Amino acid sequence: MTNFTTIKGFAFDMDGVLADTAKFHTIAWHQIADEVGTTWTPELEESLKGIDRMGSLALIMDAGGVADKYDQTARENLATKKNTQYRELISTLTPDDILPGMQKFLDELKAAGYQMSVASASKNAPFIIERLGLTDYFKSVVDPASVTAGKPDPAIFAAAADVLGLQPSEVIGIEDSAAGIQSINGAGETSVGIGDKDVLKAANINFGSTADVTLAAIEAAW
Repeated sequence: MTNFTTIKGFAFDMDGVLADTAKFHTIAWHQIADEVGTTWTPELEESLKGIDRMGSLALIMDAGGVADKYDQTARENLATKKNTQYRELISTLTPDDILPGMQKFLDELKAAGYQMSVASASKNAPFIIERLGLTDYFKSVVDPASVTAGKPDPAIFAAAADVLGLQPSEVIGIEDSAAGIQSINGAGETSVGIGDKDVLKAANINFGSTADVTLAAIEAAW
């Protein structure tokens, strides 16, 4: 890792970091899995974390052995159906849904002059950030459609540094998924993992929950 004093910005994943929108993904994807005949398991649920929409659908179909039953048009229709359900669910979000400690952490970063961006696989990220009342904290929300590949590819976190006008070595990325940590590390940024340390063992710094994340705690763990 670089010296902490060189850090000038933070790139945030959204699901499981800023808000628990993952629960809404789970509800919507579970319905799609039921529709195509794939058995829903905790392992399947975990594998979808940080993965984009079409990639998640492919994982669900592969898990059920039904991939050859759906052409591209059918897949796009299923993905659209999932997104419609998801949009209905996330429209209920309010600032009260920000995960514990994150509002205070964002305030701390803003007061200290750090720049911030969002690196989420979700195309709905701008809408969710708006619902949470957090739009003014972030210089940019990276459009996942604008990058060459989704997580674990480093492209989205590289873009999250680029939109801030910073070098990757000047950015800390925050994630709750193994795919996301791989993306941060691949982009040459410092990775902070939130969640099970065994799952996120590749992270440079680990915290058990969002409530544990503060600027002082990150510096102390450096």
